[in-house]
Amino acid sequence: MSSRLLIQRRFAPLFWTQALGAFNDNLVRMVLLLLVWSVASQQDREYGWIPSLAAVVFLLPFLLLSSWGGMLGDRLDKQRLIRRLKLLELVIIGMASVAVWFESIVMLFVVLLLLGVQSALFEPVKYAILPQHLVPTELVNGNAWIGAGFFVAILAGTLLAESLMTLPEPWARLTVILALVGTASLGLMASFAVPPAPPRARIRVTWHPWRSTWEVLRQGVREKHLFPAMLGIAAFWFFGTCYLTLLPAWARNIVGGASSFSLLLTAFVLGVGGGALLCARFSAGRLELGLVPLGALLIGAASLYLASLAPLPGGMHELAILMGSGGFWQMLVGFALVGVGGGLYSVPLYTLIQVISREEQRARLISAANIINALLVAMALAYGIAMLVWLESGLRMFVASLGAMALIIGAGLLLRRPRPVLRLMIFALVHVIYRLRFHGRQHIPVRGAALVVCNHVSFMDALVLGGASPRPLRFLMDQPIYESPWLNWWFRIVGAIPVNSDRRDPGNVRRALNEVSHALRQGEVVMLFPEGRLTPDGEIQGFRRGLDMILARDPVPVVPAGLAGLWGSWTSHYGGRALTKLPRRFRARVALSFGEPLSAREARSALLETRVRKLKAEAEAWVTDRGKSPLAQS
Repeated sequence: MSSRLLIQRRFAPLFWTQALGAFNDNLVRMVLLLLVWSVASQQDREYGWIPSLAAVVFLLPFLLLSSWGGMLGDRLDKQRLIRRLKLLELVIIGMASVAVWFESIVMLFVVLLLLGVQSALFEPVKYAILPQHLVPTELVNGNAWIGAGFFVAILAGTLLAESLMTLPEPWARLTVILALVGTASLGLMASFAVPPAPPRARIRVTWHPWRSTWEVLRQGVREKHLFPAMLGIAAFWFFGTCYLTLLPAWARNIVGGASSFSLLLTAFVLGVGGGALLCARFSAGRLELGLVPLGALLIGAASLYLASLAPLPGGMHELAILMGSGGFWQMLVGFALVGVGGGLYSVPLYTLIQVISREEQRARLISAANIINALLVAMALAYGIAMLVWLESGLRMFVASLGAMALIIGAGLLLRRPRPVLRLMIFALVHVIYRLRFHGRQHIPVRGAALVVCNHVSFMDALVLGGASPRPLRFLMDQPIYESPWLNWWFRIVGAIPVNSDRRDPGNVRRALNEVSHALRQGEVVMLFPEGRLTPDGEIQGFRRGLDMILARDPVPVVPAGLAGLWGSWTSHYGGRALTKLPRRFRARVALSFGEPLSAREARSALLETRVRKLKAEAEAWVTDRGKSPLAQS
């Protein structure tokens, strides 16, 4: 994946603004907990309920005020709103500094509540602003870096608080104050570099918290294509909260040793960040929903693996035995894999909400997701207490139950929608076979119906185009190939549309056109090869009238594409009929260039064929000489 976004003004200031804010939130929360534990040890009292209370205090504003953040994000310029919220954070951090200096636990709880208010207002804006500054093919990368930065900031804030609070007084308090104020100041400075993001609509803000929350939630439920994604993100926060809740008990009761909690937390948090970056790497600029069930299955498998490492009730694991047998390192790997699964699972869901939602209501829909997240976080806290305190089931059963839930979610998603996973696997295979380069994928509309037309070189063309497209493609194909006994199951799953000549099957063309028309009217993207057959000589053949028949029924935008690099492969007609020769090339260069969409009227003229030829020439330039094509910079 590309890290160029981290040095570009349209993304880098937002990245550092949100990361520094998350750092300060967790620094304050950890300092509060360490002060409480210090008082408890001095007074020989038990304050085990304080961490749960701190979590509830920080969580409460997300339930009540996230709707305000969404409404304000859709009403105001997001740049100005971010700056004002960072100014508010600096004021709150000033209060936190006073609380730390006087070691006032009550005042720190007030500060934590105010930071929760600021975060609840900031979160919807953070995700809603990304699509205004990034093109669709950059959104997965942007969300991956945001997620990785957020979780690394959580880790850094927690570990720094532990380190600073071990210093002798008054240096401990002084260094904590300097860290808080310095971080808030840097975050404010970064926010002033965020580019403008003006609103698309002037909406009315409902200031009654319960009424506004209900209004935003109702709006989210009405979005049938987005609500499942909101529930999926909430499940991610449920699992994340459960693991962050059980980590201290796991470190204390199973591993032992003062440093084990920090190591386990590091493994888990870096796993989440690494999983987010892996998601961007695997997605290659596309929205890969196939990673969602795979991430859930990885969470489930890693959780069951961790459960197998935990001792049965009544058993004892000494740290020395664990270290000697490799058990502790296996636990680190297990927690890291749970985190990786979470990163793979969550990033596509956040991107889906950004891509599908309309700009004038995007912040409100993200705030609805945050409200549901807060509800699931509260449920996770209650579930942890029920499992570990009331039912006394033990950590082994608790982790195993989380694994079972994740496996059920992953298997359910896989069975319900296998097409994205198959698409991902096929595209990964094509990436292994060829060196691929794409250009202009942003020209495929983010939403709504469209046709993609391309020159036809080999039997691999559909796989390359299907994997390159940011959106799933329905593609037309010859019926004899569609009915292949080895591949028919896959063609049916991916929604291929078979077509044959009326001479072989009277009425087949009409049925195929009806299926294409139905797909377009459902807002899908359909791909076809207007030549109607593989090229016999590597050159583009004349376009047939099937495209005109489709556009006469449904005048949708047409995206031209040019493909190069597959002529000469064993799946082309080069040197004899396709698929009758042995493969002679491996890791050959393959280039695919998309052009700007044409209207239905333009596409029904000779202009479309001219555009496809030009795009094919651009792709061939990269295949033959990397420096002569725009694909060299893509």
